[in-house]
Amino acid sequence: MKLRNDLQLRKLGEDFIIIDPGQEMVDMSKVFTLNETAAFLWEELHDTEFSEETVIQILLENYEVDEALAIKDAKRLIQDFVKGGLISV
Repeated sequence: MKLRNDLQLRKLGEDFIIIDPGQEMVDMSKVFTLNETAAFLWEELHDTEFSEETVIQILLENYEVDEALAIKDAKRLIQDFVKGGLISV
């Protein structure tokens, strides 16, 4: 799977948001906000093919988290990205 190339991560104050620069009219019902960890993962995964295992490894290498929690968080992040249409498969 791969993150959509047409989307951009922007920092707005303390928040991270995903924007679609090709969107003709701003649709505020489709604004995606990310926490700091999700934004870090977005940057790490951008422009690359990845799997759930890739996300797990990034979490384990960069955060003090046990494997069970990394697996749970990776699954949830990918589910949220798929549900939001942020991943092209």
